[in-house]
Amino acid sequence: MSKIGKINIAIPEKVKVTLNGSNLMMEGPLGKNNLSLDLNVFQLNINEGKEVSIKPKTLNQEIKKKWGLNRSLINNAIKGVNEGYSKILELTGVGFRAAIKGNDLNLQIGFSHDVNYPIPQGVKIAVEKQTIIKITGYDKQLVGAVAAKIKSYKKTEPYKGKGIKEQGQYILKKEGKKK
Repeated sequence: MSKIGKINIAIPEKVKVTLNGSNLMMEGPLGKNNLSLDLNVFQLNINEGKEVSIKPKTLNQEIKKKWGLNRSLINNAIKGVNEGYSKILELTGVGFRAAIKGNDLNLQIGFSHDVNYPIPQGVKIAVEKQTIIKITGYDKQLVGAVAAKIKSYKKTEPYKGKGIKEQGQYILKKEGKKK
């Protein structure tokens, strides 16, 4: 049995969950989200709008893995439309700064040119200080992908720690060359 898959998902009061064919639709204060489920393999029960449970129709090793995954995806989608997800990035380095220009995130990160990142739909990016970027949204996967893309423009180097990193991320620093 899947340890994660067995746990029922509680639906908050502000969130409405409906099943349309094989699409699970969630609507909450932060937006709408859809999830496509394979109903040939799984049986989905929505108990009076207060709880969602997912159970496999047949049980084998492959379906056990997908059971926990699908339960986590449903839980993340429900939590996302209710509370949302956020990531905070820090720019470390002399002259490194970020700004929002129109629908783009403008990064000055030590190159001879500015790096412009177009902000995707469903994600909000705010520059709190010139060196702190806050990414928020209702889709956990999209928020993480946007943060990873921005971090990939200037990876943190191990000698001085310059670059873009997540808040609280530990960078293992190396010792420099000795004479």
